[in-house]
Amino acid sequence: MTNLTHSDTNVVQDLRDSIRECTSRGLLFAAKWRVLLLSIPASRRHVSHHTNRQSTFSTSTPARSRSPRPSFVDESPVPTQILPQLSQPLQSSAPTRHPHAPLLAPFDYGSRELDAQEEDSLATARICFESKEYSRVPALVVGCVSPAARFMSVYSRFLVSEHSAISEWHKFDASRNQPVEPINDTIKELLREVVNDTDPFLLFLKAIFLSRFSRREEAIEAAILSIAGFPWNWSSWTLLSSCIRDGEELTALLPLLPLPPTHPLVQMFQIRTLNELQNPSENEIALCDRLLELENYPGSIWLMIQRATALYHLHDFGQAEAQFDRIFALDPYRIDDIDILSNILYVTNNRLKLTKLANEFLAVDKNRPEVCCLVGNHYSLRGEHIKAIKYFRRATQLDRTYLSAWTLMGHEYVEIKNSHAAIEAYRRAVSTSTLDINRKDYRAWYGLGQAYELLNMHEYALHYYQYATALKPYDVRLWQAQGMCYEEMGRRAVECLKRALIPADPHEITINLMLARIYRDLDEHAEAVAYHRRVVEVCQSDLRPVQDYAKSCLEVAAYQLKIPDGDLLLAQDYLERVAASNAEDVDRAVEMLKAVHIAMQTRIRSTNEELGRVLNMLATTDAAQGIIPPPPTNQ
Repeated sequence: MTNLTHSDTNVVQDLRDSIRECTSRGLLFAAKWRVLLLSIPASRRHVSHHTNRQSTFSTSTPARSRSPRPSFVDESPVPTQILPQLSQPLQSSAPTRHPHAPLLAPFDYGSRELDAQEEDSLATARICFESKEYSRVPALVVGCVSPAARFMSVYSRFLVSEHSAISEWHKFDASRNQPVEPINDTIKELLREVVNDTDPFLLFLKAIFLSRFSRREEAIEAAILSIAGFPWNWSSWTLLSSCIRDGEELTALLPLLPLPPTHPLVQMFQIRTLNELQNPSENEIALCDRLLELENYPGSIWLMIQRATALYHLHDFGQAEAQFDRIFALDPYRIDDIDILSNILYVTNNRLKLTKLANEFLAVDKNRPEVCCLVGNHYSLRGEHIKAIKYFRRATQLDRTYLSAWTLMGHEYVEIKNSHAAIEAYRRAVSTSTLDINRKDYRAWYGLGQAYELLNMHEYALHYYQYATALKPYDVRLWQAQGMCYEEMGRRAVECLKRALIPADPHEITINLMLARIYRDLDEHAEAVAYHRRVVEVCQSDLRPVQDYAKSCLEVAAYQLKIPDGDLLLAQDYLERVAASNAEDVDRAVEMLKAVHIAMQTRIRSTNEELGRVLNMLATTDAAQGIIPPPPTNQ
């Protein structure tokens, strides 16, 4: 990895410029990069104050003049020319540059002189923007021709139209007439205004509008071109991440980016995207660790959050909680991603800590969707499912795109056995729009399967379980759920359950018991006994009480008694363990133990008789050959 130290001046200056440019346009989310700037040690930040800015970014690709602006639409009649192989994964782990990837272009800071002539209008517009008086902004920048003024005009009209559309949409809450998403017809007009623009910030708006129409590949192209023109606009990276559907698409997309794979922005984008896809790996943990090293961004809370989130998705809940503890020691009132911590505390059944956290953050800001999710998890863990539903619904009202709240609401409806309401909530979680499907959250698809299973609609349940399994192929629960559906439908569930054993804990016994039962029903007793023996071995190695594996002991013993050459010593050992315990099968074990003793005595007598016959036969044969005298005969 390329360390930050080789270009401290460029990186620090890029961050400062991005904060100024994003703030001047009202992109406050992107301007939060100030936190990343502060994570760089002060000694390296101060060096760049008196250094002249030269090349904005250090990459393997030479910088290119903004005149003429590179256009890929002109190179081909296909509007998504830079995405011809998006669905094809790369063959190597180190992606090479795609021939259609845009070249990095330095941002045109020369427009500052033009902005100075309009500074009064822009300054007033910024004040209105910061006070959320968006409807006043377009009138204030009328006549301004700078890119910043155009951006603020279009962006403010978009925000006003969004607010109006969402207000109309909420009028139909809890109604069958409510559309899947708010209807904003103004976006079409705004898209026409920016469709041919080359300014990176207007390209960012173009990408937003295209994504709202589910024109995903065109939105990806516009986002990539925006990044090429101004890489440190994190909002463009976030939008690009939201357009990616799976890990293969991410792998195919990396060569299309204008920055090399070793650039910290690309690595942060990769980490965040795989976390959003709920599919990180140990590689993403390693990337976080390297970016958090002293020579990079050692104090970055954002990177710490990404690391904790990756650990959560990898089910390493202990390490994830410890990482969050370190984060809140540095920033105790951070609300972003508090819902992830609440999920961790819920899964680990840490009721005391979850209650304390809910009370603290309700006092900080009760109108944040993350806080509502936190409180919902708190009530869910206490078994107060109606109150939990209330807070999860409140989270969706505060942010309709907060899809995990719909998923958690569906879980609560399943708990109170309201399958129809659960299905509706899960459908909201998986349908991001009338034209698009959320392929990222496997939990909603799994929840749909559970809801239909409650309704005994196993064909439907199986369909949704299979969808969830495609998103999370190494999740034991999903394969187990499929197996149970197949079993209810009268089909063999063996293959699904065997597949579930691959990623399962080596000390797991439930799936082995299910396989043993299925094989017994299929009259394949040898296979059934093999799984019962596995259960006994696991329980004995874990020093579990005999009650946990008594029935498996009896099954193995019964099979050994039944077959002609059964292992009676093994059966005796298993039965003696059960007979000496306080399991409910003690009486049966004692009776079977008597049968084993009888069988052993019978086998001994039979063996002795057989041995006698063999010895007599051998003696007769030797006598006939004159080796030994024949045995004496009675006269």
